[in-house]
Amino acid sequence: MTTATRLKGFGAAIVAVAGAYGALGFRDPVLSENDRGNIYSIRSKINDVNAVVPSREVQESVLMAASSVNPLDVLVVGGGATGCGVALDAASRGLHVGLVEREDFSSGTSSRSTKLIHGEALYNLFCNFSRSETLHYNGVRYLEKAVFNFDYGQLRLVFHALKERKQVIENAPHLCQALPCMTPCFDWKGNDKSLKGTVVYYDGQMNDSRLNVGLACTAALAGAAVLNHAEVIDFLKDDVTERIVGVHIRNKLTGKEFDTYAKVVVNAAGPFCDSVRKLADKGAQSMICPSSGVHIVLPDYYSPEGMGLIVPKTKDGRVVFMLPWLGRTIAGTTDSSTTITMLPEPRESEIQFILDAICDYLNVKVRRTDVLSAWSGIRPLAMDPSAKNTESISRDHVVCEDYPGLITITGGKWTTYRSMAEDAVNAAIKSGKLSPTNGCLTNHLRIVGGDGWDPASFTVLAQQYVRMKKANNGEVVPGVMDSAAAKHLSHAYGTLAERVAAIAQNENLGKRLAHGYPFLEAEVAYCARHEYCESAVDFVSRRSRLAFLDTDAAGRALPRIIQILATEHKWNESRQKEELHKAEVFLETFKSSKNAHFLDGKHTGLGL
Repeated sequence: MTTATRLKGFGAAIVAVAGAYGALGFRDPVLSENDRGNIYSIRSKINDVNAVVPSREVQESVLMAASSVNPLDVLVVGGGATGCGVALDAASRGLHVGLVEREDFSSGTSSRSTKLIHGEALYNLFCNFSRSETLHYNGVRYLEKAVFNFDYGQLRLVFHALKERKQVIENAPHLCQALPCMTPCFDWKGNDKSLKGTVVYYDGQMNDSRLNVGLACTAALAGAAVLNHAEVIDFLKDDVTERIVGVHIRNKLTGKEFDTYAKVVVNAAGPFCDSVRKLADKGAQSMICPSSGVHIVLPDYYSPEGMGLIVPKTKDGRVVFMLPWLGRTIAGTTDSSTTITMLPEPRESEIQFILDAICDYLNVKVRRTDVLSAWSGIRPLAMDPSAKNTESISRDHVVCEDYPGLITITGGKWTTYRSMAEDAVNAAIKSGKLSPTNGCLTNHLRIVGGDGWDPASFTVLAQQYVRMKKANNGEVVPGVMDSAAAKHLSHAYGTLAERVAAIAQNENLGKRLAHGYPFLEAEVAYCARHEYCESAVDFVSRRSRLAFLDTDAAGRALPRIIQILATEHKWNESRQKEELHKAEVFLETFKSSKNAHFLDGKHTGLGL
């Protein structure tokens, strides 16, 4: 097929599918009068300038108070994007909600994403014109069936992703933005290819773990009792019906164990959802086919500011990309089967694959020594346990109740976390015969820090605050709140950034934690007080992104981070040493150049 013919077909298809958008039902839902009144009340709680999240002790006491006589409506297991989305959705419907997370909010897959909010339709359309063979990646099959075959079902999937991408960006404007991405287009003649130009499309980009933590804090302000570092070790079942009626929990920070009761438990444990299901039924059939995605972080000069590059077909047929992110460049990714582990590590062969793939598209010398950080995330590709064959394995999500009282939600992607949560809450309401006060409101709820935020908000910080810094000799000296620090605070904390700036100014915590990065000492104190930051790893990886941006810089910052957290949480010397050891072990799993193996300056390929 000639390019002209394909473009003609493309244009006709776009006209047809655009006209079908409304017919497919993708219009913004109209709120009832009751819903409008309730959403005003919820927004008031979230956006109250004096509001603070309940303390960890208060949240634990709420969970402990949930009894068989007075249970929670919904208890969520898992504090990733989907779990926190479920907690927020259920709480905003007037339900009595709890959430427990074994590690930290966003400690798993949700912090290890590509940082893209995929609107896969346009990306896949453009990729069709930039290569001669079909590439089955991130929904391209949806595209081909939806646009060129006019497949109604696949068309719904494409529009659904686009609609949810728009919603994520609107609900967290300080943490999400549009990112233009270029795709090279080549003219093939025999074995030779020549670059004819590029196609630019727009995708969304986010700070994934900060968005996840924001969801947890928003859920807490909406009334949910959220508790990180709290592990479910068993289920409680009704003696007669065997229905799940609660869980037995261990607080991993104190060792305390307790029961909490709920009418419905929602399993949102991501790659670990099968282990949760098997606590209820040892014979449960596995749902998860885990896939590993490796990403590396390189210096900023590997990508132009404000423009990503997507290579739709590498030497071995895989996709590779380079994206500017928080002043550095993310490159990736791989897609290979893996085992499920708490701390997945990238293999050197995967890192080298990415480096080899990108070097063909750069006039920069690509070096292993430039890798500032490298990490692996586990994608929970899901299969419906009631399906007859493995062809149902998909990146789409699955909601099921294969044990009475336990709703499992898994699969899917960051882009659609909100609608996944909505589906899970709907299933929980049906299972537990719950009585919400209103319908789903999360289409209309911005997360904490998002309401009233403006891209120019950082100027207030730069003009009205100073960074008071304590020198090594104990002297306190003022420092300017420069644009880099002000912009960082504004984007990371939204309208709450002034609270962080006030700590930097009034408590002499205005120093940077690492040379060349905008993260301030004040953020450690703020996150300990207001974002359930309970460990050094919580801060370097999820509250700030230093571990992901520069593993070595994160290691150098650890002593000061631990010192501030020790003051906030009253840690003794033994706990501080323990925190340092745990954080160093954690950072070892991020294969920066320091953690790689070299011989005479050359990479040895060890650790394959």
